[in-house]
Amino acid sequence: MSPIQSLWSTLEEQLLPVFADYRSRLADLPVEVKDDRTLLTQADIAVQELVVAAIRAFDGPDAVVIAEEDEQSGARTEVLASSGRVWVVDPIDGTAEFVRGESVEFCSVVCLLEEWQPSAAFILAPELGSGRTPVSVTADARTRQLWLNGHTVAPAGQAEAGGHLSVTRSRGEERPAFDAAARQAGYALKTRTTSQTLDMLRTALDLSDLTTPGLPPFDLFWRRNQKLWDGAAGLCLAAAAGLRSCGEDGEPLTLTRDFLVEPTPTFSSDVTGRPETVDWFLKAARS
Repeated sequence: MSPIQSLWSTLEEQLLPVFADYRSRLADLPVEVKDDRTLLTQADIAVQELVVAAIRAFDGPDAVVIAEEDEQSGARTEVLASSGRVWVVDPIDGTAEFVRGESVEFCSVVCLLEEWQPSAAFILAPELGSGRTPVSVTADARTRQLWLNGHTVAPAGQAEAGGHLSVTRSRGEERPAFDAAARQAGYALKTRTTSQTLDMLRTALDLSDLTTPGLPPFDLFWRRNQKLWDGAAGLCLAAAAGLRSCGEDGEPLTLTRDFLVEPTPTFSSDVTGRPETVDWFLKAARS
């Protein structure tokens, strides 16, 4: 087991009982609404503290971490001083789903950036599997390897296209013209936001055999104004799976020091998927 795989195993072992505890007492869990209209609970804080502590135990006390709930308001000076090795943490991606007892589409996310680019990723969805069992996915972008529940797995892009797109949107954002064009082309669309990371995961891997009802893989993921912690791990999975990631302008999504130093690094758009589907999308979105 590689050193970083040992970190992922440690996180899975530590996080599963924490999630089980908080999910068992949702009725007593206060929920706050943040300025960006997303939700925050004590579970988000507890999970983030656990993950950051594990990262610093692994990588040293000076490890640079960008975490969703770090309440950063100014420039990230620690990023300025970094050599390009940065950890990105989303303690609970899909908090709005987490606080709904019937929903299972939430996950904990860690992505390691090396030389500023996504290098390794860990995604733990504690209840996504059939019978509310955990689904754990890790990725190594440099070696183009993906692991599902500890076993190497082929990316979804090696199978036939399934005809599903994740095209979720922020509240108040309308894209009816594209929706009509996509449906006319025969695509089934997911427009409701649950977990952006899980949608990107389903673009890289086919989880349909592990989930009940089976969640189909996506041929493409599209999101505007995507925050770093919602997209970094998905970009790592995409690189490992041989997918294409770009903005609506067709330019690759490249992370830089100047981008990461922002309090809330945000991609103006993220288009990730099978290269041929991305090509179709870019043409359809411009027409």
